[in-house]
Amino acid sequence: MEPAAIEAAVIAHEEQARQVDEVLSALQRDLEAAQYSARRAQKQYDAADPENRLVTDELERRWNQSLQRVHEIESQIRQHRDRQGPLVVATREEFADLAADLESLWHDPGTDERLKKRVIRTLIRDVVVDVDAPASEVVLVIHWKGGVHTELRLPRRRRGQNSTQTPTEVLEAVRVLARICPDRLIAGVLNRNGLLTGRGNRWTQERITALRSHHHIPCYRADQRDGHPWMNLTEASEYLGVSARTLRLAVARGEIEAQHPLADGPWVFNRDTLRTAAATALVERVRSRNRQPAVPNTEQITFDFSST
Repeated sequence: MEPAAIEAAVIAHEEQARQVDEVLSALQRDLEAAQYSARRAQKQYDAADPENRLVTDELERRWNQSLQRVHEIESQIRQHRDRQGPLVVATREEFADLAADLESLWHDPGTDERLKKRVIRTLIRDVVVDVDAPASEVVLVIHWKGGVHTELRLPRRRRGQNSTQTPTEVLEAVRVLARICPDRLIAGVLNRNGLLTGRGNRWTQERITALRSHHHIPCYRADQRDGHPWMNLTEASEYLGVSARTLRLAVARGEIEAQHPLADGPWVFNRDTLRTAAATALVERVRSRNRQPAVPNTEQITFDFSST
């Protein structure tokens, strides 16, 4: 759905419309010729002597053949129009809008999987699969209906290996995030970081719930947050009475322990790590800085502003 592919799709669509018009024009010309032959045969039949049965029978047979040919061509035209349906030639702007809508539709968490399958069947003509044994890879060549070919290489599954298994990185991230996030938010964090399921799908709330249930990972309960030992960055900073930025810098210096399973995701703190001597020292430093009065500097330049 890139600009070059959209241009190719427009050209292909215009070519298809041209071919349909050419076929229909040829059938229309055949119909005009058949109708002319039928009218000519009728005139010959009408001009013949009725007493001459041998001649009139032959002219009547030719007339019937001409009328049958007219009916056959008319039937072909109707069938051709029924197969094509109403042909609407889309503009380049409409193709570009469709491409933008498709991207939004594809990445929308609310898009039904059946609709995605329909989109794939609409865009892809066929897929040719081969095996590259030396590289231990499966080679897929996707033939798009716009005429573009795309090659994909996937690791070849070894015997006994489950290709649909959830990646370890994802599973460990869910274990940590489930301490402070509901399933809906966990799915959003995984999708933002570009992580997919073992089958290559985007994460949804239902898939996170199924994953937790399968691996016996407890779910997050907002109503039990007060007594919960785990906190996010905002909650931990409020617990210590410092700013979130100060706490984040302390974690970067190694003074406070925290978990950050994904680059684009929340930090996870344990309440016990916020009761250590290092955490107490951090709070004291912050309070000490806040209590220190401003000391006048004799070398500091002052400005006298007129009151008039």
